[in-house]
Amino acid sequence: MNDFEFHLDQFMLHCDAKNLSRKTLKSYEQTLRLFQFFLENECKVTEIKDVKSWHIKKYISHLRDRGKYTVTANENTKVYNHPDKRIDLGREISDTTIANYLRNIKVFFNYLFQSGDISENPVKGIPVIKPKRKQKELLDPMEIKRLLSAMDVTKFHEYRLWLGVRLILDTGCRVGELLELKPQDLDLKYNAMLVRNPKNNKQRYVYFSKRMSNDLKRWLKYRDRFSDSEYLFPTIRGTKQNVSNFEKTLKNIGDSVGISVTPHQLRNNFAKYYLLNGGDMASLSRILGHSSIDVTMKAYLDFTDDQIRQKYQRHSPLDNLKL
Repeated sequence: MNDFEFHLDQFMLHCDAKNLSRKTLKSYEQTLRLFQFFLENECKVTEIKDVKSWHIKKYISHLRDRGKYTVTANENTKVYNHPDKRIDLGREISDTTIANYLRNIKVFFNYLFQSGDISENPVKGIPVIKPKRKQKELLDPMEIKRLLSAMDVTKFHEYRLWLGVRLILDTGCRVGELLELKPQDLDLKYNAMLVRNPKNNKQRYVYFSKRMSNDLKRWLKYRDRFSDSEYLFPTIRGTKQNVSNFEKTLKNIGDSVGISVTPHQLRNNFAKYYLLNGGDMASLSRILGHSSIDVTMKAYLDFTDDQIRQKYQRHSPLDNLKL
């Protein structure tokens, strides 16, 4: 075990002790092992104290040049990940991904500096990368109807997807939160449900419509004929659904009717329709589980000019005051 490896292991133990989510831990380890691979093979650096700011800047430049899935932190993962078969192999790595890599590297070296393991912090003075946000398309009502109509609700897995899509559109929950739901999380009397966020281990209540309440009652009766699983939307075997499988199935259904759609886009559409229909930013922020209204505004205020026009016409002071 070389010096970098030792400090990386210590950092991962520190993160594990903080009870960070498995997804966050995986992101840190994957990022830092790829950076370690670069330092050893491109810069011949194995000692933490020898890492300088220019190494990190060179790595960022390297990421922009090398393309997706051309390097792996663990050769053993190729057996089941098959990066050589991915259709996006070699494509340009997005600024969002590079920004995430840099953020993880900054967290690592800030930890080492604060704990006294290094006397100079190589990430000091390296600016964060602020990727330009892509405006997420707002699906119109006819597109949503077409998407839902493409699902065969006589089949267990498509009925499950149909209801999952409707629930995200009605509550704005994340797909990871959706798949964590259990029947006892539902309060059908008050049309509320307890949502657990596996990313930060926090929970909150969100609310659903009367129409969704009826949908859920029907689903519970249907589901109980097929499964006694602890999960509200289980696999046919009763286990918890995998997020990537949900995303893949949704994508395939969307592609079949010419609609490009992701679970996060549905969450984004919930937020926009909530605001377009007169909802306020403060309550939206709580429903979405954001840490502040600023987070909500940054994430969801990318309306098109036409959407702003429609919202204005609905809330025009002159029209509503009838002057």
